[in-house]
Order: sequence, then structure tokens, then C-alpha cells
Amino acid sequence: MAQLLVVEDDERIRTALIRALRERGHAVDSAGTAMSGLQQAVEGRPDLVVLDLGLPDLDGAELLRMLRAVSTVPVIVATARDDDGSIVSALDAGADDYVLKPFQAGQLEARIRAVLRRAGGVEAPAAVTVGDLTVDPRTRRVTLAGAPVELAPKEFDLLAYLAARVGTVVAKRELLREVWQLPYGGSDKTVDVHLSWLRRKLGESAAEPRLIQTVRGVGVRLAEPEP
Repeated sequence: MAQLLVVEDDERIRTALIRALRERGHAVDSAGTAMSGLQQAVEGRPDLVVLDLGLPDLDGAELLRMLRAVSTVPVIVATARDDDGSIVSALDAGADDYVLKPFQAGQLEARIRAVLRRAGGVEAPAAVTVGDLTVDPRTRRVTLAGAPVELAPKEFDLLAYLAARVGTVVAKRELLREVWQLPYGGSDKTVDVHLSWLRRKLGESAAEPRLIQTVRGVGVRLAEPEP
């Protein structure tokens, strides 16, 4: 999972990008102006910035030059400007890649992976096997006893987070903060409902757990089935 910063002034596009990237396992912060984006990029130290050029307070190319003066964070420019001058200017200013709107989320995700590989940045961890369950964050595939398990995006995010911490008890508040991106809290019921759905798809239940084990008053863990 990578920590991303999306700098985009169009709220509709920004919201869609955040949702799509989170569904693909990334943690995403956002900014609607150049100066707030610069502040977050410097203080938050993201793994990669997705940058629009048409920002209300400052042109994105100028922001890129300012950012390059203080940071080497990889930047993908995502914009509707398709003229050679804008592309060359952005790349000369330090952009690592340039993608034209409109684009599919999968295309942007592939470019993010490629840029992070080149930069030596964060990549998805290798597949994790617990008992007869295998979780592969790179392909977002899950198998149980060799058979594929179809999960909704948030169900996968939840399972992948637990799989990255096999045997460790994770508090529900941590899951709300890291999986649902709710730093100021939310309802534990959200976690409970998704755990119930996840258990059902893995052929178990809270009453008869195998892999997803609740530690009362503490949290939940993914672990080898108890004898």
C-alpha cells in the first residue's frame, strides 16, 4: 500500500480518484489548491503525488517547480492539457509521468506502480498464506483451499490489512483509521458488519471462528486455525 496525495481542484474528480485509489489498497490524502497541496506534500511526506495542472490559486507546473526545490517525491501529472508544450514543461519541471484526462483508474494505478518501482518506492507486499487461505495484495486475489474467493473492495482491504499483520491483534479503532480512513473515529458496527460478511465468505462465523479470531475487549486477528 502506498501513501498518495491527490492535488485536484474539481471536487467530483477528486472524490472519484480518492475512492478508486483506496479501493486499490492505497491510503489517500487530498488537496484542492496548490498551496495546501504543497504544504501536505512537505509535511505529510507521501510516497507519490497525483497533480492536476489547472489549480485555482497557482498553476500546477509552478507548484511542481516549488515542490522540486524541497522534495524528490515522485509526481504524476494528471491533466486535460494535451499540447506538447504543457507536457514538455511538466516533465522538464520534474514530473515523473504525465497522464491525460479522461483516464481509467486502472491506467493511473499501473502508472503509479511503475513510477514507484522506478523510484524504489512502496510496492504491495508478497502474498500471505494463513492455513488454507492465501491473500495476494499485488493482484487483489484471495483463494481458500485453492478456490477463488470473491470479495468486495472494502472486504479485501480489511482482510489484506489483517494479513499484513498475521497473528497480531488489531483494534477496531485502528481498522477504522487505516482501512476506512476515518482518523477521528467511526462506528465499530462498520467493522463488525464487514467482518461478518468476510467470515461468511470464508466459511466461518463469529461463533465458530477459524482464521479470523476475535480477542474480546481488544480486537481481531488473522491467525492459523486453533487446534
